[in-house]
Amino acid sequence: MGKFSAFMQPLKSLPVGTHTFRYKLGRQFFVDMESSDVRDADLDVILTVKYDGDVYALDFAITGEVTLVCDRCLDEMQFPIDANYRLTVKYGDDYNDDSDEVLEIPSGDAGINVAYMLYDTVTLAIPIKHVHPMGKCNRAMSAILKKHRARPTGDDADLEEELMEGIDDEESESTATDPRWDALRKLSTEENSNNE
Repeated sequence: MGKFSAFMQPLKSLPVGTHTFRYKLGRQFFVDMESSDVRDADLDVILTVKYDGDVYALDFAITGEVTLVCDRCLDEMQFPIDANYRLTVKYGDDYNDDSDEVLEIPSGDAGINVAYMLYDTVTLAIPIKHVHPMGKCNRAMSAILKKHRARPTGDDADLEEELMEGIDDEESESTATDPRWDALRKLSTEENSNNE
């Protein structure tokens, strides 16, 4: 975990009170996290730790921008991040992260590494679909997309019509019944008429 040693947050050595820590997240942070979505980043993190002698309340405030790839035109786009996350950390017998709000760490640990918490907070603030606002996509790529979405004309229209006719023929064949089933139905009908 050498790549993220800068994000090791000491807890046991903190005196009672409120403490503020600052981190800067850039491109290398997301490269180290092996993130394929975030191409670049300029994020400021303010971590406030309030220790009351029993538990540690960690408040993360992350602001800035990340660079993503637009799903529509494949150009890079800037996306603003303004995310907050709160976590309570306490010491116990063993590591326990069953709750989203409370993290229990072994009493032998001097602190926790907050790198993955920062990464998760940022990635959860990014929408699943990355697209430029309307009219901001690469015009050349938008024109190509529009061209390929358009209804075919000329020879392409004839080819599409032939393909569609083939599909219609297959559907009508599939609705025709199997002669073996027809023979069974005929037997069943004859049997019912003989029983009457």
